[in-house]
Amino acid sequence: MAQGVLRQFKRYMTRNRIGDVLVHRGKVTAEQLKEALAVQKRTGDTLGQILIDRGLISRWDLRSTLALQSSIRTVLAVVTLSAGIAGFSVKPSYAGSLKDIPTSITLASVSPEQIAGVYKTSLFGTGERQSNDLSAFTKWSDMFERFQRDVTRESSAKVIQQWKTDLSDLRGKSLIEMADGVNSLMNKVRYIGDNKNWGKSDYWETPIEFMTRGGDCEDFAIAKYASLRALGVPENLMRIAIVKDTQKGIPHAILIVFTDQGPMVLDNQIKKMARASTISHYKPIFSINRSAWWVHTDQNVAATQIATASR
Repeated sequence: MAQGVLRQFKRYMTRNRIGDVLVHRGKVTAEQLKEALAVQKRTGDTLGQILIDRGLISRWDLRSTLALQSSIRTVLAVVTLSAGIAGFSVKPSYAGSLKDIPTSITLASVSPEQIAGVYKTSLFGTGERQSNDLSAFTKWSDMFERFQRDVTRESSAKVIQQWKTDLSDLRGKSLIEMADGVNSLMNKVRYIGDNKNWGKSDYWETPIEFMTRGGDCEDFAIAKYASLRALGVPENLMRIAIVKDTQKGIPHAILIVFTDQGPMVLDNQIKKMARASTISHYKPIFSINRSAWWVHTDQNVAATQIATASR
């Protein structure tokens, strides 16, 4: 299963022109694409319009494929996985080697009653395929390793104590209440971009770094993830999701928490925690937790608003 996901993702990563993506999705055959490209060369018309005029695809097919193509490029440009995925080879599962949040941070364990009735549905109506191979996600794994070191530093003691004090009021509450409380707490931290904060274009902070220096979208999501883990929330109920904000045309990171009311979005751009079903401007690219990652596709496109995506 994991190998199939990686092979599929590699094909998308290395062949992301619109015609290639249409062939990979089964919308046109390789021969039909070849003929359309020959017409394009003669006429100068756009490939999409040629395929539509020939009745090979619909405008819906074209819009959804353009959205998928844009998401692929988002992963390449924003998540900076290209170096690890170019020449992607299947490696042994890395998930088991990632350490959980430090035990010194853990405040509680969740009772069965607190997570009763939790159910999982697709994120924003997309299809998804899972892999347990996290070896390409070095920023994620490096964050866990640095987190383990951070908590042992004397300079971190004050931040950790305040963090634990703030979280202690949420112990024993329902999953919804804990998630909402953590979202509000972490959204008080100041936003600052990685270039200004670290002199790097993409740096994934530990929660200690975040609460000390502020951070950007993925740092908010990571701090919320770690806070809920400290409260005992199982990691299989949470994912960091990298999405395309179709309103702003930019990539963004959020935390997804699966609850008895469906998936909830914890977002530094939205003041209050919100049901994923009420948000139409996010298109998930991939999501990840400490155990696995998921690539999201437009498998259920007919039931979603994916056509509104223009990255």
